[in-house]
Amino acid sequence: MGNLWFFEDVNLFKVLCPHKFKAYKSNHDFDAYKKKDYIYFEDDAANKVYLIEKGKVKIGYYSENGDEVVKAILTRGELFGEKAILGEAVRDEFAQSVDNNTSICPIGVQTMHDLMRDNQTFSFKIYKFIGFKFKKLERRLQLLLFKDAKTRLVEFLNELCTEYGYDCEQTGDHVIKHPYTQKDIASLIGTSRPTLNILLQELKSENYLDFSRKEIRIFKNAS
Repeated sequence: MGNLWFFEDVNLFKVLCPHKFKAYKSNHDFDAYKKKDYIYFEDDAANKVYLIEKGKVKIGYYSENGDEVVKAILTRGELFGEKAILGEAVRDEFAQSVDNNTSICPIGVQTMHDLMRDNQTFSFKIYKFIGFKFKKLERRLQLLLFKDAKTRLVEFLNELCTEYGYDCEQTGDHVIKHPYTQKDIASLIGTSRPTLNILLQELKSENYLDFSRKEIRIFKNAS
């Protein structure tokens, strides 16, 4: 289950990446980014959308106080910068690599518009995908409005469970295998990594969950 590499049985990378189309293949390259490299900044021209071949990308913006607000951390197969398709002229967010070997497939907006014009089914899938992402972002921003960090964490874990979770048949527990580090999760719920660790330990002591680096197990009897 989970990330958007497959949605509605469509492999987005196969559908979107221009190197799959003869007309665009000769002019198409992948871009490599190291950790902390920016793909784009706020106020940059919005003339491309991007698909992640591998690695992770952080999407966010800076508040008036200069604090970083993380809107999303995206992984393999996910699309970003998609508001350019809808006519956004300049970026209202930044995109930054959080892996040392991030590979990005850039797609010019005109290329996307050509592909969408020539294929109605493709166009429908793209708009549906953008709508899905906007709903997900809206949920994330609502989550950040919770004043209590513990509540934000539990709500975020419920979201993770929907995207990356499965039921363990033997125990009935919900097992979440996810791509995020503790630092990623702390950023996404608007808290510090030490605070996140305290909260996870607290939930563990309450027999709500158990966790390791890449797996969170929410116990069947957790309320």
